Amino acid sequence: MLSNSPKWRKVVIGALAAALAAGTVTYTGSSTSAYADVQVVKDAKKAADGKEYWVQNHLVSKDVAASRSADGKRKKWLLVWAGDENIADTLVKDIKNLPGSLGGGLNKIKNALPGPDFLAVIDATQGSPTYGKVVNTATVGPLVENEPHHMQYVWHKGDTIYAGALFAAATYAFDVSALPQLKLKGVSLPTQTLGGSVPDAYWVLKDGTAYGTYMGGPVVPGPHTYANGSTVVGNGFAGSPGEVVRFDQNAQVLSESPAATPQGDNKKLCDNLPQLDKPTCANPHGIQAREDLNTLVTSDYAEPRNIILDPVKQPSPYLRRPTVRTWDISDRNKPKLKTVSYLPDGPRADPADPLHAESRAVMETTVTNLPGHKGAFAQTMQGGAVFYTPDITAKEPHWIQVFDDGAANKAIHPNNDSNGGGSNGGWIQTSPDDKYLYRAITGRSKGALGPDDPGTTGGVYVLDIQKLLAAGDKVENIKGRIDTKEKSQQGGGGDLPTVVGAAPINPGTSGGGPHWGAYDNFVLGDDGYYHETDKPQHLAVSNYFVARSGLDGDHKVNLLNLGEDGKVAVDQNFRDEFTGQVGINFNRKTWPHGSFGNAKPHSELFVVADADLK
Repeated sequence: MLSNSPKWRKVVIGALAAALAAGTVTYTGSSTSAYADVQVVKDAKKAADGKEYWVQNHLVSKDVAASRSADGKRKKWLLVWAGDENIADTLVKDIKNLPGSLGGGLNKIKNALPGPDFLAVIDATQGSPTYGKVVNTATVGPLVENEPHHMQYVWHKGDTIYAGALFAAATYAFDVSALPQLKLKGVSLPTQTLGGSVPDAYWVLKDGTAYGTYMGGPVVPGPHTYANGSTVVGNGFAGSPGEVVRFDQNAQVLSESPAATPQGDNKKLCDNLPQLDKPTCANPHGIQAREDLNTLVTSDYAEPRNIILDPVKQPSPYLRRPTVRTWDISDRNKPKLKTVSYLPDGPRADPADPLHAESRAVMETTVTNLPGHKGAFAQTMQGGAVFYTPDITAKEPHWIQVFDDGAANKAIHPNNDSNGGGSNGGWIQTSPDDKYLYRAITGRSKGALGPDDPGTTGGVYVLDIQKLLAAGDKVENIKGRIDTKEKSQQGGGGDLPTVVGAAPINPGTSGGGPHWGAYDNFVLGDDGYYHETDKPQHLAVSNYFVARSGLDGDHKVNLLNLGEDGKVAVDQNFRDEFTGQVGINFNRKTWPHGSFGNAKPHSELFVVADADLK
């Protein structure tokens, strides 16, 4: 196995930089024996730097990539935003298994050099003869090492797909109206978002524009002045503080809004490296909006350079954030920061291990949907807990813990313990009808809580939230509390959420579950067209976080069947076309765009071509 020493990393990064300096890494669309008759279609746009950026489709044979099945049934697609795995993923546990030889110099390394990142188009039409097959890999260029991260949380007809490049600080805008083929609408480069870096997630508004979270600090260290005249002092790219960006439908920047407060945040709870005169936790990650309430909610996760720079050990647990922010978006182009809320620690909190306190690392937030509801949820990755406020419009939203991942552990797998700390939860999403809360957790890695810690199996669980939302918009009216370790493990009772469905992913493997997910908001009607539904019948999840963090996953994408009662089970028919195993494996030698080896699937969306959706 290759060493992960700083010296080795410098050698690799130096050699990689030399290869990149020699010119853009190129690739071809030639077909392989595994993918015969590949049609290559390129769509390019000029970006702000005057250079050409593109998406290049590699459409598999007509029978596979056709927009309809042989029986005339219209198709539904799963889009997966995936990155090329290569030698730059220095913390990949099994780096020795990367395809290609490292023994003959860079000129003989094939798949260990950066290859193209891409959107995989997978047939998600249950019952289709090509169900689960990759029918197109739409590669992006000329940028490599994008580290594809998140898109928006749900797609509606006419929406642009916004896809973020974590390391490249770029945002791509895709036209998916004619799937399985994609077009590029535009790209935003770091020079267009100088107030922030490390784009994370997106929320699309009804007018087709989008808000995006840029988790990292200004591109250049020091003071940065925004268009509104405010100035923040940041510690540079991938540092702090971050911002919220509004994009038009072609990924052109309409506005940048600072996430930092003028006075800074709690010095004890909000660390920065290098230190800032005004400490800040402003590293927005999750983002969702209620346009009817003119309110945007973002969650702060971490100062991201501590993931990107491969720390052997987190230098401070307080680089993981405990904060949630609400914004007034009455003026859509000028989001105004209203509040910064600090999530409370719970009964598991241990002063000796603050990294796994319930409040630590607020990765995601999700809003409710129906007009009578004003609440939102937030979840913590290291803290392993779910929080709720019944009113995001309040002057000071009151957040309480309503669930602990530990209370779902045994429902996921009977051999799990009931400790939610370090569960590595990522995706959380309310159902469109506000009945359920969907949650994906990677699971606790072996040894996370000490040398004898066996870890836990990750998976997906579903919570019934109907009583909680029916309790109204005042915290004091909510019955039940998570105020003891026993309630952390068994649930808080009263109006608090209860587990109604759970399914393991990679059962028996500690820390091997999913990081991200999406619900399927489309059903096929009697008229032969797809229609949106508020009762999803399927979920999709992906088992990959960020390789350089050590949470690399097995690079599989699974589909799950979802009942109206919240019951959930892995779809045994969604199988890899090469291995025949359940789940689409992104660790493969060959793709429609060539023999580039393993890929890293981070996020996914269910999408239907415009012509097939009413």
